[in-house]
Amino acid sequence: MSTVAALRERCVPAVVTYVRSHAARHLGLGLLGVLALIGLWELGILYLVSQPETRAFGDFGPVPTFKAFPRLWEQGRIQEAIEASLVDRLGVGLLMSALIGIPLGILIGRSKRFREISHSPFQFIRMISPLAWMPLAVIVFAKWNHAIVYLIVIAAVWPVTYATAAGLAKMDPAWFKVARNLGAKWIDVITQVIVPAITYDILCGLRLALGVAWIVLVPAEMLGVTSGLGYAIKDARETVDYSALTAMVVVIGAIGFTLDSIFVMLINRYSWYHRRAPS
Repeated sequence: MSTVAALRERCVPAVVTYVRSHAARHLGLGLLGVLALIGLWELGILYLVSQPETRAFGDFGPVPTFKAFPRLWEQGRIQEAIEASLVDRLGVGLLMSALIGIPLGILIGRSKRFREISHSPFQFIRMISPLAWMPLAVIVFAKWNHAIVYLIVIAAVWPVTYATAAGLAKMDPAWFKVARNLGAKWIDVITQVIVPAITYDILCGLRLALGVAWIVLVPAEMLGVTSGLGYAIKDARETVDYSALTAMVVVIGAIGFTLDSIFVMLINRYSWYHRRAPS
């Protein structure tokens, strides 16, 4: 047996064992953190129940909340809320933010004059609370769905734009010279040089955009619409169904955590650190 084969036979099982143990440890610590959070939640509810003036808040506890999930699922309320919020609003809003923000970021990163002209107005608009645009959005758009998508876009487009511009600023100018010397057209430079080089930065911007959009989505759905996660919370509050209210809050947290984890995996996939060849 050759030396390389012997090393491979000894090292590969060790690496696999290490990866599995590391993943198990990571999962175990994550579950421990979740259990600790639930424990603190239960302790807080027990304290509230022990006080006469807050005894009615017992339905906010973990046990009533988790018991409410099967009922809400059988009624289809969770599925309908997720579909309305994620597909019809968040998905469309993030897609539009990417379609607007990526080209805008490339333009800011490549054109010094445009960057100087657009800096003040863009920063001014960026610092306006997205929810402050709600009265204007209701007037301009005939449907609430369109108004909510607009609020998501006006909030999420800026992280995508400036993450794209920051990624472009880190690129070596020699890459563009090489592309021009090889006769590449501007569309080839964008698709074959710029986008692959800044995919990591774009995904980081989209992750930040997701966080901002998720914050804007829920309160926007508490006004005017009759579907979505925000509406589900409002409806549960008005019907005094506190266990359903906290169940929908848990659903919002779980979905947000899942979406963020997906972006983290994509960011790691396109990270230069993770993609570089081993020495």
